[in-house]
Amino acid sequence: MTQMTDTPKPIEPNPILKRLPIIVIGVVAVLGAYFLSDYLTFEALAANRESLLAFRDANYLLMVVAFIAIYTVVVAFSLPGATIMTLAGGFLFATFPGFLFNVIAATLGATGIFLAARWGFGKQLGAKLEGSEGVVKKIKDGIDENQWSMLFLIRLVPAVPFFLANLIPAFLEVPLRRFVISTFVGIIPGSVVYTSVGAGLGEVFAAGETPNLGIIFEPHILLPILGLCVLAALPILIKAVRGKKGL
Repeated sequence: MTQMTDTPKPIEPNPILKRLPIIVIGVVAVLGAYFLSDYLTFEALAANRESLLAFRDANYLLMVVAFIAIYTVVVAFSLPGATIMTLAGGFLFATFPGFLFNVIAATLGATGIFLAARWGFGKQLGAKLEGSEGVVKKIKDGIDENQWSMLFLIRLVPAVPFFLANLIPAFLEVPLRRFVISTFVGIIPGSVVYTSVGAGLGEVFAAGETPNLGIIFEPHILLPILGLCVLAALPILIKAVRGKKGL
């Protein structure tokens, strides 16, 4: 007679250890907002522009690697200065390949926050949402059925803060590959706009002016981005119409 043995249960990670990465990000973000607010600024970029250009000309590849690394850290730890880094990408490397370096760095940093939040809270919160009832469950199911469209929308809409656009997918158990692809592609339009502004900073510095960061809300820029938002939302609208017809 064979003896039945209980299958050992998997050991759950310590809840504190699971949340440690996102806690560290939060602490560093607060400290960074206090200590780095005077360093990652337009004024700092203007004051150091000549030395930065000289270093770029002498060490181009090293400058590219260092720039992407610094930008990644800024985004991953939600430090102040992400917009300045995007402008710097255009100023140092022109619109192309500057926007590409910006998108790569921003995607890497966003992925860091996404993984930290998902590991610490995503699975638990996702299970709670899945087990809920009523409106909350309908919202969760709607997002699950239209993940690609929703992910592109939160990246394309300028009103959605970048930090929230990194956290929301983590809490909804979005697959990593889907998050990375939608982030990389979705932030390209805005990145191209701000990188092109950065590429023209030489003239802005010479005139002693500040760049127009509100350019993304001007009609000739905003309308094409809103058009992309409509395209991203189109599958959701089509499903909604088909669903009503099927009733």
